[in-house]
Amino acid sequence: MTGSPASSSITLLLTRNGLGHADPALQQQLAVSYFRLLLEDARLPAAICCYGEGVRLVCSGSPVLDALAALQARGVPIIACKTCLDFYGLADAIEVGTIGSMGDIIEAQWRADKVITL
Repeated sequence: MTGSPASSSITLLLTRNGLGHADPALQQQLAVSYFRLLLEDARLPAAICCYGEGVRLVCSGSPVLDALAALQARGVPIIACKTCLDFYGLADAIEVGTIGSMGDIIEAQWRADKVITL
């Protein structure tokens, strides 16, 4: 399924180390599939914000690093919560996106027409 470029601004929130409420291995598998398909679609989110366990997806060892890096290369800003990275001891492990504050995440939410939590 391929659509036209975004007609509205959508911000994605990644709050878990994967997608959904399931076995961790399934969460990761779903995330890999989701971001692979998102890259194949012409529509891109206006921003991706990571907080809570979601910051693990932008760090070393994440199975979606390549997909997130490709989205970033296509102009999608990726914001990782500094407080969360610090809490999990991952500030030095971030490989994609930028470290931002909760204020940066709120700003991305306010700019969006729609916010989707994955």
